[in-house]
Amino acid sequence: MIAIIDYGVGNLYSLLGSLRRIGKEAAVTADPEQIRGADRIILPGVGAFGDAMARLRDTGLVPLLLDQAQRKPLLGICLGMQLLFERSYEYGEHTGLGLLRGSVVPLAEVLGPEFRIPHMGWNALRFPKPSPLFRYTREGEYVYYVHSFYATDCEESVIATSEYGIPVTGAVQSGSVFGTQFHPEKSGETGLGILRAFSEI
Repeated sequence: MIAIIDYGVGNLYSLLGSLRRIGKEAAVTADPEQIRGADRIILPGVGAFGDAMARLRDTGLVPLLLDQAQRKPLLGICLGMQLLFERSYEYGEHTGLGLLRGSVVPLAEVLGPEFRIPHMGWNALRFPKPSPLFRYTREGEYVYYVHSFYATDCEESVIATSEYGIPVTGAVQSGSVFGTQFHPEKSGETGLGILRAFSEI
């Protein structure tokens, strides 16, 4: 079973529907015992980094997530991926979960005025290194992004990028901890293939 962490941030039921579409058992949950009993964990997220970390701390789930990330595959999606890093500079400086080295910074600081923010739309994937997360995905396939901040200083964990004025960090991996800046659940058949691959890791 895949536990989708419910901490009040994210489009949880779209993700649940995508997992069920590929025949995977999943549950939206904040129950510690259910999370401990899951085979895999997905940390979704939409919104601001600081607020999301505050909600996670308020639920008491941070120690549990840090523990479970050492025991089973974990996938962060969009803001959920950003929370995996050490810190974010979104409206101040905020401490993340620290499961990945790196920082989350504004796209506005590195893009020219011809680029719209948020970065919203379909972009092709490039793979600087292989990962089991993309076992069903070919380089050049398109995925869907919606974000104004991106991960940097994290070259060691980058497994996919997409071009948007700069090579934007699209996906990361460190051991059994994975993250996608794009939304697999909004990325059609390509996204379903990525979720299927995660469910088999």
